[in-house]
Amino acid sequence: MHASFPDTWILVSLGGLLVGFLIGMTGVGGGSVTTPMLISGFGVAPALAVGTDLLFASITKASAAWRHHKYGNVDWAIFGYLACGSLTSTLITLAWLKFAHPDTTLLASVIRTVLIGALVASSLAVSLVPWWLRRHGSQGTPEMRSAPRPIPTVLYGLLVGALVTLTSVGAGAIGVAILIMLYPNLAARRIVGTDIVHAIPLAFISGVGHLSMGNVDFGLLGALLIGSIPGIMLGSRLVGAFPDWLLRLLLSVVLIYAAYLLYTFAH
Repeated sequence: MHASFPDTWILVSLGGLLVGFLIGMTGVGGGSVTTPMLISGFGVAPALAVGTDLLFASITKASAAWRHHKYGNVDWAIFGYLACGSLTSTLITLAWLKFAHPDTTLLASVIRTVLIGALVASSLAVSLVPWWLRRHGSQGTPEMRSAPRPIPTVLYGLLVGALVTLTSVGAGAIGVAILIMLYPNLAARRIVGTDIVHAIPLAFISGVGHLSMGNVDFGLLGALLIGSIPGIMLGSRLVGAFPDWLLRLLLSVVLIYAAYLLYTFAH
């Protein structure tokens, strides 16, 4: 890492404050921003950044899980098919990382490349998802449900499990966008709630797997959490002060800039 011990943790906490603020304001942006920030901003090795961010994401998203369940925002049938695919894919990917001993230099390059693509896709999803949600919201009732589609849902889970395990990105804005395509008749709040709750075991199991391989820095994790908690509280309180389109535009710009930083960092 580029900075000395006290300076590093202070800067990481400030970064966590920014990430928490974005999460509180927009509901997404955690994994998409944190991992590029750690890699490009602090020189953290890609695998270590991914593992640390996965545990960070599971903790921050868990704070919203009970609220979504309490208000009926989780479609547990769809969640089950998603988890069946994603957790299976996660375990397979973790086993490959642990036992195949891939070339770390090549793996770091692959992670950066895939992460850049995921960030660009997330930026587009952040901009387009609200339009889809508003369009759908005018068609159905808040209680609208949708019959599960087992095969495509499991296949999506397989894809997102590998993507999240390798890059820590994919379970947020991209996940919501794909769920909208799979379940266009599902109420918007249930799409968001199901996606958030699904991300918790996915990020946690992936994070624990990375922990077993030594890819988690608890100092970084603690510094991120110290900054993110007040950031989420502040963002949640100020969310009504700005128009949604402005917040989404801000996050899209941040994600594109993060992709640019990763690209320049790798070259």
